[in-house]
This record gives sequence, C-alpha cells and structure tokens, in this order.
Amino acid sequence: MSRVGKKPITVPNNVQLSFADGILTVKGPKGTQVVPIADGISFNNENGTLTFQRVNDDKKVRALHGLSRALTFNAIEGVSNGFQRNLAIEGVGFKAEMRGQKLLLTLGFSHPILVIPPAGVELATPTVTVKLRPRFAASVHLSHTKEKVFVMKVSISVARPVSLQVNNS
Repeated sequence: MSRVGKKPITVPNNVQLSFADGILTVKGPKGTQVVPIADGISFNNENGTLTFQRVNDDKKVRALHGLSRALTFNAIEGVSNGFQRNLAIEGVGFKAEMRGQKLLLTLGFSHPILVIPPAGVELATPTVTVKLRPRFAASVHLSHTKEKVFVMKVSISVARPVSLQVNNS
C-alpha cells in the first residue's frame, strides 16, 4: 500500500469538498481548486478527516493512489493557507524593490530586471538586512495554487542563478 496514499488528510472547517464525475472540487477562503480523482481510487470524508482507498491492486491504480492523495492535500492546503516561497538576494549592489505590483531587481547587469507576477500571485520585499553584505529578500506568496508560486520563484531565480538562494521558511 502507498505510504502517501494511506495518510489521512485533516480538512479545516472553512474548506468545503464536493465530488462529481471523477472531479473533486475544493473551496476555501483563498479560492477554488479542482482535483481529478483517478478511476479505481475512492475516498471517504468522515468527521473532517479525508482518507483514500484503492479499489484493486493494479499497477496503475497503485501508482495513482498516492498521487490523488497528494494533489488533494495540496489543493486543501492552498485554498485554506496558500503557499509561500522566500528568496534571499545577496551581493554587492544587488537590490530588490517593489514598483506597484511588480518586482524590480538590480542584480549586477547593465539593466534592471522587471518581474511581473501572474494573476493570483503576490510579490513582496521586506526590509533590508545589513551584515557583512547587504541582503535583500523577495517573497513569492499568497496563491492558492502551488504550481504558480513555484513557477514564479523559478522565473525570479533564473534572472541571476548564482546570486539567489532559496530560503524554505
């Protein structure tokens, strides 16, 4: 049995689940997400705890057991709390500042880099920390979709890969 698939999911009170035609719809304060549930996978929602079971032990169903549970967990987490990634930008002359909703990065190139977030993703720059070298932070957060947050983090990291470090806090 899949270790991931066996783990129960605690559903917060402010999240609503509905299932129709193989599609699980997850609604919460931060938005709505749709999760496809594979054939051969069933779930049970009792007392705020969601568990997934396999109908049979076919190879395909075994592979989809943990995947269905993981996608559902990410959807529930996203619509209730959202996702956030923090980036640390270190270097002499490097800086990050907000221009409205856009992030302006100065990373040692001859031109600044303007990062425009997609809909549903917010960027923020907290205060500067000065130790031996100036350290700026850029925060990508408040999207209910994990994919959008991570794609945005990668697109910022690609601007100057050596100078950016991921802080998983």
